[in-house]
Amino acid sequence: MSPPKILNVGQCGVDHPAISGMLRKALNAHVEGADTHDEALQTLRAGGFDLVLVNRVGDLDGAPGLGLIRAIKADPSLAETPVMLVSNLPDAQAEAVAAGALPGFGKNDLRGGAAEKVKAALGR
Repeated sequence: MSPPKILNVGQCGVDHPAISGMLRKALNAHVEGADTHDEALQTLRAGGFDLVLVNRVGDLDGAPGLGLIRAIKADPSLAETPVMLVSNLPDAQAEAVAAGALPGFGKNDLRGGAAEKVKAALGR
């Protein structure tokens, strides 16, 4: 089984390396970053991603992650791509799931259950 390819969207300069490191350690994952929703959609359309992680609020532009989740799920060419929200807020997680995302994780879970949730989302 090849390493999963994950797009990590909207994280700050501290959280992107922390999340990427956790995913590399737990899954030998290849993680790419995207700063904005437009960049994320363009990167996703190039193909090959197994999972998208979306920050609740984009660090660079302040865009709500829920908007990107809805855009991905509304695009027939991307709708089947699994998406998870990165947020510690239960209400935000519930909204993301209602919009079509898988149950995500918060940054507080990076040393706990985050890797297991990602493994489950990838079927590993």
